[in-house]
Amino acid sequence: MKVPIADGGEGTVRAIVEAASGRYRQVEVTGPLGAPVNAQFGTIDEGGTAVIEIAAASGLTLVPSGKLNPLAATSRGTGELIRAALDIGCRKLIVGLGGSGTNDGGMGMARALGIRFLDERGEEVPDGGGGLQRLCQIDVSGLDVRIMDSEIVIACDVTNPLVGPRGASIVFGPQKGADPETVQLLDHNLAHLSHVICRELGLEVSHVPGAGAAGGLGAGMLAFLSARMASGFEVVANAAGLERWILWADVVFTGEGRTDGQTSLGKTPVGVAKLAKQRGKPIVCLSGGIGPSSDIALLYGLGIDVIAGATQSPMPLEAAIANAPDLVCHAAASIMRTMTIWSKYDIR
Repeated sequence: MKVPIADGGEGTVRAIVEAASGRYRQVEVTGPLGAPVNAQFGTIDEGGTAVIEIAAASGLTLVPSGKLNPLAATSRGTGELIRAALDIGCRKLIVGLGGSGTNDGGMGMARALGIRFLDERGEEVPDGGGGLQRLCQIDVSGLDVRIMDSEIVIACDVTNPLVGPRGASIVFGPQKGADPETVQLLDHNLAHLSHVICRELGLEVSHVPGAGAAGGLGAGMLAFLSARMASGFEVVANAAGLERWILWADVVFTGEGRTDGQTSLGKTPVGVAKLAKQRGKPIVCLSGGIGPSSDIALLYGLGIDVIAGATQSPMPLEAAIANAPDLVCHAAASIMRTMTIWSKYDIR
């Protein structure tokens, strides 16, 4: 039995919509670098609840590798998705944070919903994480009034704070194209944003667990939309009835693109492993790539029994992606054959 599952990142919309027999909707929004992109979100509960992935509008995969620029990338498209959901009558929004290509603290998202971010001259600061250093004032008077009548749930299992050694910029900035100098600038700018939020709105968000998710979008949603945090894995697992299927299974397989130290920070495999261990089921994590042995040792300590990579020999990333179905099937078959040896030959 295959059960779609996610932790608030990519795949969240599909997992919840399919489990709840919902529907998909398409809308054109602003992509991370300002160009229009077609984004999808889902609705469930007869249209009353929207399920949104920020990756659909502000995702890293929407930025060509040669154009990664967290100083300029904006989360505006995520705010436009939220606005589109409000336009069709949704008043509960589940927003999955994961896979973002931005580091703007949710400024772009908030702008799309009517909030203004002003410099010392009262002019709008530029989009992106770089523009935050000029921020002096946040004007929330134009915020879409429908936000106050809505329940907004942040589905996220990342526990990183907004700033500092485990913050959004230092941990996730490099994968978004930030070099060491840019990482420090982005971290400084997010700290400045949190200071202005505290001064203008009376909220302290810099060290809230999860505030650093999606380049600080977690902090932005807490501060500007009065959203609440929830475990992304638990939101999706409950909707999909995952525990019921684990009870039925003999062996549980999970996986992700790359299993490494970040997996321990609340990613899907660890959530699945926790449920499997509670029910006494063996758990195998089969991923596209595997990190250093020190990372893997940590994950074994969190309940995963076997960690294996889908690729059996070195190959270009493009080839691995193109042949992913065959590679995963072959690796899974090899794991199962190894497991059957123990019972076939009564090895103890």
